[in-house]
Amino acid sequence: MKLTINGEEHELQAATLAELLQRLEFEGDWLATAVNGELVRKADRAGHRLEDSDRIEILSPMQGG
Repeated sequence: MKLTINGEEHELQAATLAELLQRLEFEGDWLATAVNGELVRKADRAGHRLEDSDRIEILSPMQGG
């Protein structure tokens, strides 16, 4: 399926947002995620089904200054 992740198009297979994060090796409790402009809480990621052409934003804190 085609997904836009942080503004870049990708061809990936993932049924849920949690599966996508695992495939992309995103980890940690500090991630913020949104699908098609709607915030998806950590507790809801495993049940949030992805569809072809979804726009996903994944934000993680940066260290340094």
